[in-house]
Amino acid sequence: MESLKDSEQMSEKTNDAPFGDSYGPALMGPFAPVQDESVWSDLEIIGSIPKDLSGVYLRNGPNPRFAPQGRYHPFDGDGMIHSAHFKDGKVTYRNRWVRTDDWKAEDESGKATMWGIRETLKGRADRKLKDTANTDVIGHRGEALASWYMSGEIYKVDPITLETLGKADYAKAMGGGFSAHSKVDERTGELMFFDYWNEPPYMSYGVVDANGSLVNHVPVELPGPRLPHDMAITENYSILHDLPLFHNEEAMQNGRHKLEFHPEMPTRFGVIPRRGDSNSIQWFEFSPCFLYHTVNAWEEGDEVVMVACRYMPFEKENGQIDADRTAKAIALLGMNARLWRWRMNLKTGECSEEPLNEELNVEFPSIHPGKFGIKTKWAYLVDHDPHVLHWTGLRKFNTDTGECVGEFTDGHKDTWYSEPWFAPADNAKSEDHGYVVVFAWNEKKKQQQLQVFDAQDLSAGPIARIKLPRRVPAGFHGCWMSEESIANNRQPDLKAS
Repeated sequence: MESLKDSEQMSEKTNDAPFGDSYGPALMGPFAPVQDESVWSDLEIIGSIPKDLSGVYLRNGPNPRFAPQGRYHPFDGDGMIHSAHFKDGKVTYRNRWVRTDDWKAEDESGKATMWGIRETLKGRADRKLKDTANTDVIGHRGEALASWYMSGEIYKVDPITLETLGKADYAKAMGGGFSAHSKVDERTGELMFFDYWNEPPYMSYGVVDANGSLVNHVPVELPGPRLPHDMAITENYSILHDLPLFHNEEAMQNGRHKLEFHPEMPTRFGVIPRRGDSNSIQWFEFSPCFLYHTVNAWEEGDEVVMVACRYMPFEKENGQIDADRTAKAIALLGMNARLWRWRMNLKTGECSEEPLNEELNVEFPSIHPGKFGIKTKWAYLVDHDPHVLHWTGLRKFNTDTGECVGEFTDGHKDTWYSEPWFAPADNAKSEDHGYVVVFAWNEKKKQQQLQVFDAQDLSAGPIARIKLPRRVPAGFHGCWMSEESIANNRQPDLKAS
C-alpha cells in the first residue's frame, strides 16, 4: 500500500507556489505542482462532446511531491499524468503520480532525498539522479508507457485508472534505459526505441513486438556521449539522431551536467532497417542544429523523408553561430524552432534539407496516432514562446507545403496550452477526420478548461469547453489512445502495484 492516500473527492488548494519562491519561476504560477490526486466526472460543458470521440487523452509532466534539493529543472519533477477519458459523449478527468521506484523511496522518507540534473549527473552514487518518468507518455498493447528525458526506466500505466502497473524491462540487456519519444507502429504493433549513456558505444536501438517481446536490440557506435531527444520511423526503417549538443567534458568528469553546442560538427541522422544490425546503419550529414521533436517520417522511392522542428542556432553579429547562447537556450528549454524537412537517398547516399515554414516558431507536434511511419499531410503544433515553456496558440500545418491552414488562440499570452493531440473520429473517413484535444489554463482568469476542436476547422475554436475544478500545471508530452485500441489490447492479467 502507498502511504499517500488517494483523494478522489478532494479539490485543489489555492496555491501557486507550494514550495515558496526560492526555487524560481519553474515551480510557481502555471508551473506550480498540484498536491493531490483526483477524479472528476460531473463537469460543466460549454458546447457538446462529439459522440464519435472515444478514447483517452493523456498528458505527462513534472509535478514534484516534495521541495527539491538544490536548484530545480522541470526534468526533475515527479511524473504526473493528467487524463481525459471520453466515452458516449461524456468525459472523466483524472490526475495521478507515476509510482516510480524513486517516487516510492522519497514517499517512504517523506522528503526529497535525490537530486536533479542541475546538481548531479546520471550514474553518480553520492548524489543519485532521480528517474522521474515525467517526459513522455505513449500507448502500446493497451497500456500507457511513461518515460523520462534522460533515458531512464519505463513505467506501465493503466490508461483509464492511471494506476502504475510496474516497469517494462525491454532495455535491460544494454544501457539499462529507455528513451522518451519511442515510436509505435499501430499497424504492426511494434515499438521502436533507443537508449543512450556516457560510455562506449553510447547508444543502442531496439524493437519490441506486438506481444511485448524484445525482438531486436543492437549497439549504435557514436563518436562520444550524446544527448539525442527523439527518433522517427518509416514502414521499414528507423531514424536515429547524432546531434552536435553534448556534455562539457570537464563538467561531466566532475559529476555535473553542462551542455555545449558544437557548430563545427554536422548533424547526423542514422537510418537503420527496422530489425537491422549495427552494420546496417547508413549515416547522413546535415547542417548543425538541435532537434527536440520529430513530426513524422516516411519513404518515397529510394528516399527516406523526415519532417521535424529544427532548433535554429542563435547567431552573432558576424553571422557565425553563437554556440554558448544556443546551448544555454536548449538547456533552459527556450525554443526557437522551425518546421523543416530532410531527405536521405538510401541508394545514392545523397541528402538535402529545406525549411517548410521559416516564419513561425512552432513545436510539440502531433499527427494521427495510427499513421506514424507513412506519409501524412496534416500536423498539429503549438506556438512557442522562445523564452519560456509557454505555448500560446494552436496551429494546423500542411506538411507538404509548410502552410499553416488553421490557427487558434484563446487569450494569447494569458493562456497556457498543453501539447495538443489529434484524436481520430470513430470510423474516420480521412486523415484529419477527428478532433484536437488540449488542456488550456487561463492565468489571468485562473480558469482551467479541457478544449475539443474539430480538426478540419481548427480556426473555428473549441466545439466543447469542459470546465475543470483544478489547474493542470504546464508540462510536457501527451498522447491519444482510442477506446478500441485499449479494449483490443488490454492485458487482463495485469494488476496494479
